[in-house]
Formats: sequence, structure tokens, C-alpha cells
Amino acid sequence: MRLSILDQSPIISGHDARRALEETIALARRADELGYYRYWLAEHHAIAALADPCPEVLVARLSAETKKLRIGTGGVLLPYYSAFRVAETFRMLEALYPGRIDLGIGRAPGGDARTAQAVAGGGFPDASQFPQQIWQLAGHLDGTLPADHPYKPVRVQPEVTSAPELWLLGSSDYSGALAAQLGLPFSFAHFINPRGGEEVTRAYRRHFQAGRESAPRAMVCTFLICAESDAEAERLAAPIDLRRLHMALNIDTPIPTDAEAAQHRYSVDEDRYVMSQRARAVIGSPATCRAALEEMASRYEADEVMVLTITGSYATRSRSYELLIGACR
Repeated sequence: MRLSILDQSPIISGHDARRALEETIALARRADELGYYRYWLAEHHAIAALADPCPEVLVARLSAETKKLRIGTGGVLLPYYSAFRVAETFRMLEALYPGRIDLGIGRAPGGDARTAQAVAGGGFPDASQFPQQIWQLAGHLDGTLPADHPYKPVRVQPEVTSAPELWLLGSSDYSGALAAQLGLPFSFAHFINPRGGEEVTRAYRRHFQAGRESAPRAMVCTFLICAESDAEAERLAAPIDLRRLHMALNIDTPIPTDAEAAQHRYSVDEDRYVMSQRARAVIGSPATCRAALEEMASRYEADEVMVLTITGSYATRSRSYELLIGACR
């Protein structure tokens, strides 16, 4: 099973963004040593628990810090940006680290409505232009815009002989259908939407039209916590359980520590809500996690599995990745 990591650079209570970013760098180095395949960075804005609003900057740093990992974005929120500018940024990264760069793109806002307006420069990003933006982005990356396109004469810098992998990310049938139509690899965010994704990825395969890729490639991304035992993994899940409750209540705070999470006393309704969110996650021992990921990959007809791990400390996060890949070799 090809395993990869999505990192949202979580900020733990009592820590700051700098420490979160330092931990991301350290985790990428460790993932490289352990043999993970990809390491993607997520874009979020104005969220107290997450430190990375510009993943392309971290892509450059992590590519310099690692040797074998493919480093990429999971993803760039394309409606905010010029397709041309994104293409030049990732051509530059490809020139510096040839054969190791992934460009994952999405259309989610990555923050609240006011933040989205600020990021977009005063107006709201027009998601209806997303398919056209992707088409232009691929054309800029590959030099394949048609002869009559107004931007065809524009030189895209730097000139390189290879291009980054371009992935479409999503959690709906719209994204899967668009990836199939445009001939792109598709990554489904099970950690966002744990229901119905199997049919989305199967439909993606059925309706795939050769384009930038000659054949479909599907990935599923899930939240995961792996520990020495199922009971220990459950204990380590307490901070993210409480964080999900805070999100539902519009409480914007860093990720709770293990101690803070252990002190919270859930009401019946709160406990019911938290348990309802567990469908997004795989939580357990190495054997439990391996079995769950193998079943998920089969169900989604996925070529690759990506995992997102957030716990109350760097040490338990790093250990989770060590235990998981040890079990899946």
C-alpha cells in the first residue's frame, strides 16, 4: 500500500505558529526516513489551530530538507489566485526539485466568508470559474494552450523539461466528475466527508477521459491516529474530539493538549456529536489501522492512501506515523 501524509501544521495549546512549522519540518524529515511517498501541506486562513496559509512556501523548505519524498500542496485554493501565477510558482519548484513536486488544487474557501473576501482582494472568489482555471493552469504548466488562446504568446517561466503532478482534490461528486472530465488524478477527502466517497471514486474511474493523464489515479485521505494499542489510540484521540466540538460551537482555539482534553466533561449531546464525527477517522493499534486502511483502499478503489494525524503532542504524532508504516510494510 502506497502511504502518504497530509500535514495541516496544527498549533497545540500553549505553542505558537513557529513551533508548529518547526514540527512540520521535523515530521517531513522523519517521514522521508520512514519511506512515506508524498508529504502534502494544506492551505488555511485565519484559523487559530492551523499555522499554514501559504503551503507553497513550505513545499520549498521541505523539499530542501528531504531527499526522496514527493512534496506538494493539499491543496492550493485555486479560485483565489491567477492560474498563471500558480503555474510559475510550481514550475519554479519543479526546476529546483525535479520529479518531486505535486500541485494539489481545491476550491474550498479555507476560512470564513470575511477571510475569503480578504484573501481574494476584496471580492469573493468565483468558484464557477474553477474548471476553466484548472484548464488554464494545466495549459500553462505544460505549454499546451491552444494557438488562438490570448495567453499562448506569454512565456511561462522558468522553462523546464518536466512538470509537477497536478491533482484535483475534493469531497463531492462534483470534484470527482470534474477530475474525470479533465483527465486528472483525484484525491477524495474522507476526513471531510466520510459518506458516499466510494461511489464518487468509482464514478471517477468509469467516466475518466484521457487528458493530462492517460489513465485514472485515485487517492483517499483519512484522519488517522495509530498507537501501541486501541485503548491508547482512543486516549490520543481526545484532543481532536474536543477540537471538533469547538469547531461545531464556533470556538476558534488551538488544538487542546492531552491534559486539557481529559478535563472536559461532555454532555450527552456533545458526546453524541463527537462520536458521530468518528466516521471520518481511523483510530487504533497498528493492526487495526492497517486492516482499516486496506479495507478503505479497496472500497474506494484507491491507488494510494494519505493520512492526516493530529494529536496533543509532536511525539505522539511522530510515533503514529512510525507505527503505521511499520505495520503496512
